[in-house]
Amino acid sequence: MRAVLTWRDKAEQCIYDLAFKPDGTQLILAAGNRLLVYDTSDGTLLQPLKGHKDTVYCVAYAKDGKRFASGSADKSVIIWTSKLEGILKYTHNDSIQCVSYNPVTHQLASCSSNDFGLWSPEQKSVSKHKSSSKITCCSWTNDGQYLALGMFNGIISIRNKNGEEKVKIERPGGSLSPIWSICWNPSREEHNDILAVADWGQKLSFYQLSGKQIGRDRSLNFDPCCISYFTKGEYILLGGSDKQVSLFTKDGVRLGTVGEQNSWVWTCKVKPDSNYVVVGCQDGTISFYQLIFSTVHGLYKDRYAYRDSMTDVIVQHLITEQKVRIKCKELVKKIAIYKNRLAIQLPEKILIYELYSDDSSDMHYRVKEKIVKKFECNLLVVCADHIILCQEKRLQCLSFSGVKEREWQMESLIRYIKVIGGPPGREGLLVGLKNGQILKIFVDNLFAIVLLKQATAVRCLDMSASRNKLAVVDENDTCLVYDIHTKELLFQEPNANSVAWNTQCEDMLCFSGGGYLNIKAGTFPVHQQKLQGFVVGYNGSKIFCLHVFSMSAVEVPQSAPMYQYLDRKMFKEAYQIACLGVTDTDWRELAMEALEGLEFETAKKAFTRVQDLRYLELINSIEERKKRGETNNDLFLADVFSYQGKFHEAAKLYKRSGHENLALDMYTDLCMFEYAKDFLGSGDPKETKMLITKQADWARNINEPKAAVEMYISAGEHVKAIEISGDHGWVDMLIDIARKLDKAEREPLLMCAHYFKKLDNPGYAAETYLKIGDLKSLVQLHVETQRWDEAFALGEKHPEFKDDIYVPYAQWLAENDRFEEAQKAFHKAGRQEEAVRVLEQLTHNAVVESRFNDAAYYYWMLSMQCLNIAQDPAQKDVMLSKFHHFQHLAELYHGYHAIHRYTELVPLCYRCSTNNPLLNNLGNVCINCRQPFVFSASSYEVLHLVEFYLEEGITDEEAVSLIDLEAPRHKRENKWQEITSNNSQTLRLDETMDSMGDDDPFTAKLSFEQGGSEFVPVVVSRSVLRAMSRRDVLIKRWPPPLQWQYFRSLLPDASITMCPSCFQMFHSEDYELLVLQHTCCPYCRRRIDDPSP
Repeated sequence: MRAVLTWRDKAEQCIYDLAFKPDGTQLILAAGNRLLVYDTSDGTLLQPLKGHKDTVYCVAYAKDGKRFASGSADKSVIIWTSKLEGILKYTHNDSIQCVSYNPVTHQLASCSSNDFGLWSPEQKSVSKHKSSSKITCCSWTNDGQYLALGMFNGIISIRNKNGEEKVKIERPGGSLSPIWSICWNPSREEHNDILAVADWGQKLSFYQLSGKQIGRDRSLNFDPCCISYFTKGEYILLGGSDKQVSLFTKDGVRLGTVGEQNSWVWTCKVKPDSNYVVVGCQDGTISFYQLIFSTVHGLYKDRYAYRDSMTDVIVQHLITEQKVRIKCKELVKKIAIYKNRLAIQLPEKILIYELYSDDSSDMHYRVKEKIVKKFECNLLVVCADHIILCQEKRLQCLSFSGVKEREWQMESLIRYIKVIGGPPGREGLLVGLKNGQILKIFVDNLFAIVLLKQATAVRCLDMSASRNKLAVVDENDTCLVYDIHTKELLFQEPNANSVAWNTQCEDMLCFSGGGYLNIKAGTFPVHQQKLQGFVVGYNGSKIFCLHVFSMSAVEVPQSAPMYQYLDRKMFKEAYQIACLGVTDTDWRELAMEALEGLEFETAKKAFTRVQDLRYLELINSIEERKKRGETNNDLFLADVFSYQGKFHEAAKLYKRSGHENLALDMYTDLCMFEYAKDFLGSGDPKETKMLITKQADWARNINEPKAAVEMYISAGEHVKAIEISGDHGWVDMLIDIARKLDKAEREPLLMCAHYFKKLDNPGYAAETYLKIGDLKSLVQLHVETQRWDEAFALGEKHPEFKDDIYVPYAQWLAENDRFEEAQKAFHKAGRQEEAVRVLEQLTHNAVVESRFNDAAYYYWMLSMQCLNIAQDPAQKDVMLSKFHHFQHLAELYHGYHAIHRYTELVPLCYRCSTNNPLLNNLGNVCINCRQPFVFSASSYEVLHLVEFYLEEGITDEEAVSLIDLEAPRHKRENKWQEITSNNSQTLRLDETMDSMGDDDPFTAKLSFEQGGSEFVPVVVSRSVLRAMSRRDVLIKRWPPPLQWQYFRSLLPDASITMCPSCFQMFHSEDYELLVLQHTCCPYCRRRIDDPSP
């Protein structure tokens, strides 16, 4: 540590106290009855401040820098602003001894001989508290919670912010040891508040806030007048009657003198956040010093030892970043480290440490030897069994017991010394002198060996790993490299302040200077990169650099020198450089360059390093081929280029070596089809098709399906083209393909049809099926898409598909609750059993649900179904029986539909004009003439119809033709008769009509034998038929094998309508109303617009 005087001034009066503005720009001094304000940068007196009438004893600045306070013997305290203006003044009953600002609340404590006061800007008054003794000094804790007061009677009183005493500390000397100065440690890192106390018992002591003393008292041998901490609390300044300022550690270990003065030192402070110290003396001298803390350190390979807090040694492992602290509790003057040895020089002794183990990462040191003797030396070096002391021109070799074994006297001042290794007890030293001489000394040899001599003084030197080269930095900042054996200067480089050889590579060194790090390999140009500090070591890829007080290991890729060797195709040398430490990218580049240079051994090592199995397989395959006798380097290099992605270069080499097929395969595999076409042999169609197909496969894989489809079509791979088009829903593309394909190519056409169906384009699917003549698939398509009209049309042309159409159609109708249509469809399909089953189910459901009208309808349909089946002679009898049964049930349920609705019916027989009871044991026949009633199918009233039968021999056709002859009828004569009287005129209709019964032969046929139990039907001859009117006769024209039925209306003016489908009779008015309501027959439900009978 050195103290350099920056500036000095002298006032006329004693400097009792001083204070820095928190930003360090201003210095306030108490000199006589004035305050002096200085500029700290150059010592300029800015302004004297006058406000006090007597000597100013104390001054203090607030932590926020807005104001400061001064206390004087005139019993007053003045508050000043940072602009040097007095703003407030208050007084005590006695002279002011000390003032101090709270660092948090900015509350001011002012202390006099018999009391102390607390003032804050928020308060108008000053709260004062009595003191039992004269207060000489005061100090606030860092958190501003407590105020320590030092008193003349040797007592320290610790008060809270309200002035109440919390802790009382009594010094052993009592009133014989007045407390003259106290200060709390400002460090934020300390767990406890620590109070430093200096008393005139000439002791320095430390206390905790609780009042407990830390450690023992430290004797000063002078009366201390002031004590203050550095900003971070690491050091203490003490000044007093010894006329100097001393530097102590925070634990009270004296480190040295800051500056000697001519009179007592009354005050000394450290400029905030700096190493500048100001001293105020009894004679008015003001001195401003800069403290320079020199670096005390040592380095050996990856271990770095340095001084910390002046009394500790920290050993740092630069690779693992581990650190160990050795506390010496005394000023550390010199440090040396070598292998497992560590030497520390203290003021009165040298300590030799050793590692606990030989483990390279072990960081545990223990004391091996102590040399209790004071030494004066410039440099210290430690070896396995010796320490070397350097004092100007002399070197001394001492054993660990302190015995001097050897001494060397040099011609000039020793500027540099370094251990360069060797067996224990026989290590070699490299020594550089001011006169330019460089020597090698062995610790067991009295004679020094001169390696070489240069014209300029040595600043730094190092020897290469093989001891063949020497690098020297001289006083002109030039790095010179010599061959030790020939003494030849190999090269020199400017702007160097330190140099180091790489311990793992003979031809590499680095040097620093001018803010740059320079790396030089062999005779290649220097590679530079920015770096602050001094290079002190170079191990592999790590460069150890000292910047200010910090040592760091900088990972420097050796890329630049490696590439310098690669440029000259020096692959083995480049590999050696890469082994020191380069990035993975650099390793890969080395591997590629070596591979292209066909240096397979180096390439294999490099690819192994980056774990690239692909290239390792390539190298192995090439080596195997070489073993089999292949010698074509062009072919090997072409394989290398193809692996590297240099495909065009590879293709040229393949062509040059006569292997064009390999180029074709390469380009094809890479999907570089345009280039592949250049290597097609003589236009072979197979090869061309193969190439296009692969190109299409590639387009498909890279999600370019449209391009793939076009290529597949070009290559004739229609199935793949159809598959892609179908999967992507490209109907237009499928249409083009389907229309261009020949009808003989069934598989792709069927595939097209499949996708048309899938993509809901049945029209195109149908077109495709027609193209290949697959009618069955076409029918199935129509059925699946429920395009029944097209299906029926196709069924008409090709009856063999009728079942394939109507059965699914019927099933579809049934699934959609269209059972009646389903029944018809089953019937059309010839599936009579299914048709009957559907009808039976419908009938059953209608009866269960009391829908008797529907039940009647379904029974009628069943009867008609049976009648249809009865045309088969084998089933005629059974089916006719069922026909009559179902017809009967249909009429019953239809009638019951009306009865169910409580309709009251009184049957009248129109043959014999007999009123029949509602309940008739004979059934639906007249009780008198046994004539069967004919009911209306809607109201179930008895219709005015009488059934008649044809005489034997008259056919149905003849009977109809006779009825149609329409014989002349007698017309009624209507006559009006007018009668006139005096008061009225009357018009009377007089009807005279020939008796119809007399002229109508059918009426004569209605007679029957009264009282007979057998029914006598009405049988008519040809003459009777000829006399009938066509409008009076209704004919049920049953299909064979049934006979037609004939009915005669007895009331021609009351119109009756018969359904041509079910042959049920209705009053015409009822029928027309029901048809308007339902648009169909109310019984058989035949639609009116249905042309079929």
